Amino acid sequence: MGVFVFLPLVLPLTAWPVARLAEQHLHPRAATRLLSGVAVVMAVCSTVCLGLVMVVGTAQLPGNPLPDGWSDPEVRAAVPYDEVAGKAAIPALVAVLAACGRTLWRHGRVRRGAHRALAGLPGTEVVVLPDGVPYAYALPGGRRGRVVVTTALLDGLEPAERRALFAHERAHLTAGHHRFLLAVRLAARANPFLRPLRTAVSYTTERWADEDAAQAVGSRRTVARAIGKAALVSRGTPVPTLAGFAAAGPVPRRGAALLGPAPVGRGWPSAFTAVGLAAWGAAAGTAVSAMSSANSAVSMFLILYAATPL
Repeated sequence: MGVFVFLPLVLPLTAWPVARLAEQHLHPRAATRLLSGVAVVMAVCSTVCLGLVMVVGTAQLPGNPLPDGWSDPEVRAAVPYDEVAGKAAIPALVAVLAACGRTLWRHGRVRRGAHRALAGLPGTEVVVLPDGVPYAYALPGGRRGRVVVTTALLDGLEPAERRALFAHERAHLTAGHHRFLLAVRLAARANPFLRPLRTAVSYTTERWADEDAAQAVGSRRTVARAIGKAALVSRGTPVPTLAGFAAAGPVPRRGAALLGPAPVGRGWPSAFTAVGLAAWGAAAGTAVSAMSSANSAVSMFLILYAATPL
């Protein structure tokens, strides 16, 4: 395997340029799918390679349940600096699994708590809560999910702006943005180098919903106005990890984008542009990461198979 086993751990750095350029120059839908796919593949590859290195480290521990042959010099030679890397991979992989598990648990707890809070209310798609705190969010679940908004927020919006709010939240549910957000959140837990992609996807999903809302109401300016008003009065949602209409983030950038021309929904960007070069660089990094992890996994399997007594 050699140093190739370590490549997937650092190759997410190749995706940093496209994280910012994609959110600026690609259609939000294309940017969300591109960045989410890159993040998930790179996170899986880095976790696989971390597990392979951990096997070598675990085999060196006294009293471990692994076959004795797995601690042979031939097996340890497959990983450079096996004494240090192998043992360091054990707490690293445990931390990754614990962080991902905690993220999934918190996500499930938040969704269950939000559904419990709405128990007993009419099962309509839009739920208006008589709350003095202004907020709105999309709650996935069931056949179509639900849009939750408070009277305090609706009172601060004009009728056209209310339609923009509802269209924005429905867009989150229709496109399944919660899945993209959860995927990149788990990827960033698995490999901290992927955090810029998580931040970018948090923005592009909101921009995606903004564009869908602008199409639904027929006015980009109305959506921009609604976002600006909601941002001025909102204090965040009581359910973190769920998409909110004016959640903390680059609201001025969203408004400026809506006041400009609609993004063009073209396919893969040209390689002769900055975003195209960044996208190709991220794609190359993802491909190398996948090949390195696959090569390392196959090599380790063959080495361990040869070292295991029959």
